[in-house]
Amino acid sequence: MDAKTGSIEGGCPFPHEGGVRALLGRTNKDWWPEMLATEILNPNGPTNPHGPDFDYAEAFNALDYGALKADLKALMTDSQPWWPADYGHYGPFFIRMAWHAAGTYRTADGRGGANSGQQRFAPLDSWPDNGNLDKARRLLWPIKAKYGKNISWADLFILAGNIAIEDMGGPVFGFGGGRADVFEPERDIYWGSEDKWVNEGVQTRIDPELGMEEIEGPLAAIQMGLIYVNPEGPGGNPDPLQSARDMRATFSRMAMNSEETVALTAGGHTFGKAHGNGDASKLGNAPSGADLAAQGFGWVSQNESGHGEHTVTSGIEGSWVNTPTEWSENYFRLLLDYEYELVRSPAGAQQWQPVNQKEEDMAPAAWDSSKKVPTMMTTADMALKVDPEFAAISGRFREDHEAFKDAFARAWFKLTHRDMGPRIRYLGPDVPGEELIWQDPVPAGSKPSDADVAAVKAKIASSGLTVSQLVKTAWASASTYRKSDHRGGANGARVALSPQKDWDVNEPALIAKVIGTLDGLRGSLSLADTIVLGGVVALEKAGAKDVPFTGGRGDATQDQTDVESFDWMEPEADAFRNYVGKKKLAVKVEELMLDRASLLGLSVPEMVVLIGGLRVLGANHAERGHGHLTKRSGQLTNDFFVNLLDMTNVWAAVDGSGDEEYIATDRAEGGEKWRATRADLVIGSNAELRAIAEVYAEKGGEEKFGKDFVKAWTKVMDADRFDLSYAKYHG
Repeated sequence: MDAKTGSIEGGCPFPHEGGVRALLGRTNKDWWPEMLATEILNPNGPTNPHGPDFDYAEAFNALDYGALKADLKALMTDSQPWWPADYGHYGPFFIRMAWHAAGTYRTADGRGGANSGQQRFAPLDSWPDNGNLDKARRLLWPIKAKYGKNISWADLFILAGNIAIEDMGGPVFGFGGGRADVFEPERDIYWGSEDKWVNEGVQTRIDPELGMEEIEGPLAAIQMGLIYVNPEGPGGNPDPLQSARDMRATFSRMAMNSEETVALTAGGHTFGKAHGNGDASKLGNAPSGADLAAQGFGWVSQNESGHGEHTVTSGIEGSWVNTPTEWSENYFRLLLDYEYELVRSPAGAQQWQPVNQKEEDMAPAAWDSSKKVPTMMTTADMALKVDPEFAAISGRFREDHEAFKDAFARAWFKLTHRDMGPRIRYLGPDVPGEELIWQDPVPAGSKPSDADVAAVKAKIASSGLTVSQLVKTAWASASTYRKSDHRGGANGARVALSPQKDWDVNEPALIAKVIGTLDGLRGSLSLADTIVLGGVVALEKAGAKDVPFTGGRGDATQDQTDVESFDWMEPEADAFRNYVGKKKLAVKVEELMLDRASLLGLSVPEMVVLIGGLRVLGANHAERGHGHLTKRSGQLTNDFFVNLLDMTNVWAAVDGSGDEEYIATDRAEGGEKWRATRADLVIGSNAELRAIAEVYAEKGGEEKFGKDFVKAWTKVMDADRFDLSYAKYHG
């Protein structure tokens, strides 16, 4: 393995199909085999040194927020000799740090983003696109040390970016704190299966003919190790039109439309410069492969001083505008007014330079303001000039600078807050008053009285709705929740709105019938509360005891629902409902089962107990009998586990099913007993899952099963109740 780049000599030694490898792709140990395996201690306790009772929201609210902002502003011009500031101002550096902390977000699974400070850990700390951002984080360390646990790294990254924009005269829409740090890499994020980084000539993930359909699974970046697109063009090909295609695809998968794409690109490139003034081959290893003595620093350069005017990061060299530390109108003016020619940077990167540039439009040299140097544009910048749609937006922004300022401020706010979830989770005095549709607004609900709850429960119980129907509807509503970006869930009752009401996995005709009935019975309760209460009624009918219910959810409207954004959340498969859609899956259903459970925040036992319970309650999609494994349908029994582990069964794949369907015959007498899917049989096949199933199947296991199912069910139903957990921070 090349320790600098992470590429594996001789090609990939790992299979690209099967097992968790197919789901999670490369691990940090694949890229950096010498990395210390601290996860060996994870079973001994949590990694968070603050302990399980630490309340970051409470700590943040005790922060001297004004003093912190003042310290950050002072840092902007406090240039340090070990990593001096371009033009004497660190603002552009911190904007890049904040952008790249947030820019890994992808809307398909809600993973990535700035919400937990992952830029501190592999692989992100060592991605080629994050080159030298380790220095930005170290510049912030004295401030982090001063304010301690009252400010997380995750919040500090974004706040530093905001202060940088403000200090250079740029527009800022607001800031919300509340991003709690984690203290280890998030290992459930799939970053891709490629065995080479972007700087090794890897081709774009997008096919010129098929476009974004060819990006694998939830991935959003165009190449391995990039935040967005290759600035030199797709796979290093300096074609602005193909770059525009890539930008449109990747920004879309990161929840940005074309106007936001242009505003962010232009606004970000109004500041600072790119670095490629030297020999890129003299760069040392990335942080995760660096020497112990470097103490976490990476990309240590032997190119003369290695920093300042000799810095090499992307390999592209120069600033975009002639005023690189001031918010201005110059980006669009220089982009649109000049013709450009393709040139090479000192590091050999392809970039575009204005033809016959006027001296007044040249930039000051970063280390000698008396000198003038040409500005430049990357191929990605040229896309905003050449692509018809992007060019039209660029032209409009050039003519209406106020519109550009507003668009950039809003797009930056969205970029840096997209993964924080509902607005109620935002903390601090700079939270904007305007509620935005991408924040998935839900009107505040009111907690119903015990009498009202009891009355509606009685109506539901006598409505004729079955256990199966009520369970399916409640599960369809709540199981959309994602801990990755805190979207989805039962609050808001969006299962009754487009697009969720039309998702095939939700059985639209059935859901419409059930919701229509519940809507007529709910009285003063919200529809969201009534759907969850219907699940409570179903479980109690099925024999469950002491099923908790906490009311107070609100009902969202269609106008408050970003249909395009929610479309990304439609599952291709859902093992909890034994559902597989029509689209051919790239990974096995049991891998998607783990992925869905992870997004729901479930432990292995919680996943197993929910699947077993949902099967016997009749929650399978479209009355599919596979995995039902009970003669007592609609009763909350441990029959799924008892019959799955029954040694009289002989299981065999159904011919022509592609190992997706199985039949159990009696070992002694023959004859079909049960049918099941991969998602069912993996619980008896995988040793860890089987060990949990055995607990529920053995003598005395039924009572434990019932209690554990109710607890796990309630966890899913209440996963998005931030209106309860954050209410004390909002008066």
